[in-house]
Amino acid sequence: MLDHTHDPAALSWVASANDPATDFPLQNLPFCRFRRAGSLEPWRVGVGIGDRILDLAAWGIDDLNALMARPGVERRALRHRLFDTLKAGAPEIDLVPQAEAEFTLPCRIGDYTDFYTGIHHARAVGRLFRPDNPLLPNYQWVPIGYHGRSSSIVVSGTPIRRPRGQVKAPDAEVPVFKPSARIDCELELGLFVGPGNALGEPFGIDEADEHAFGLTLLNDWSARDIQPWEYQPLGPFLAKNFGTTISPWIVTMDALEPFRIPFTRPEGDPQPLPYLDSPRHRAAAAYDIEMEVWLKTPAMPEPVRLSRSNLRHAYWSLAQMLTHHASNGCNLQPGDLLGTGTISGPAPEEAGSLLELTAGGKQPITLPNGEQRSFLLDGDRLGLRAQACKPGFRRIGFGACDGVVTPAG
Repeated sequence: MLDHTHDPAALSWVASANDPATDFPLQNLPFCRFRRAGSLEPWRVGVGIGDRILDLAAWGIDDLNALMARPGVERRALRHRLFDTLKAGAPEIDLVPQAEAEFTLPCRIGDYTDFYTGIHHARAVGRLFRPDNPLLPNYQWVPIGYHGRSSSIVVSGTPIRRPRGQVKAPDAEVPVFKPSARIDCELELGLFVGPGNALGEPFGIDEADEHAFGLTLLNDWSARDIQPWEYQPLGPFLAKNFGTTISPWIVTMDALEPFRIPFTRPEGDPQPLPYLDSPRHRAAAAYDIEMEVWLKTPAMPEPVRLSRSNLRHAYWSLAQMLTHHASNGCNLQPGDLLGTGTISGPAPEEAGSLLELTAGGKQPITLPNGEQRSFLLDGDRLGLRAQACKPGFRRIGFGACDGVVTPAG
């Protein structure tokens, strides 16, 4: 699926897009919704190029969900047209500086499902709660997920208010209702659904790519002291739905084609059931995307990186998430969001949550300025970053996914 839009030598007439450090070179072209900061203008669909935004209103594109619903061949044709408009030598047109824009959610998110595809995260968390049986027996057979709350998904930069909830200490007879003292982050990517499927009509694993529109950074904020008391027997609830932050940018699957890698399972692990497996899927269903967690406390002049992981560590692929979700006839729709779950790597420094990094809060992190953190305090700013890098191709970035914790109301 590689074509001229992936050519690393291609340059743009937008000078900032040619900077090797930019998230948005000509080979990326991510989508967003924006307007000029401080204005009451309608939200517009835009495309990122360097430090600018191409407004697609003049192109007749004012609804990203409608674009998501188009077949893949039409979406690729639009990518080619955008590439040709912004490449070096094309006539220059007016663009909007990103510094003068404000952003909202990139599309209407009808439904949100969060998966649990990071096996290293699943094992690490399982050891904290079930030392003798950290990985439940269904994990290696079925992509685990729960239905989240789409109404509390917010765009990067939106403050996250510390939630209140029921908390029960191990030695207490009754729970108490109080502000959470164990606010955590989760390093995830979110997959936006493209055309989707009709109710009662699932699709095969080799058709899944047609239903994948693009990826965004996703932080599934979690209240770790509320979670263990409420999650049995039906799973996460108020410990999760007080806020989910995503980047304002959607990086299309077409932009990520160069970073596909084979999908493999560790030797000795069960292989996926036939409906989640195929030779084509095994050949190139995984992606090499680096992901990072950054923290800045009110007392720190600059943020510090807490951990780094990679989507290659996911136990289930994006295609398997899509296929399994629709396998019972569930109708996925354009703009639906599927979270990957926390993507942690096998090494301790590759953990995608503070719960793992601090061994459940028992081993606080010491920051460069001497401060310590087990979980997030009010005023802490937590940021996620991601990039796809491969020799011979331009670096593809995902923009910022930031949120600051504010006191409970």
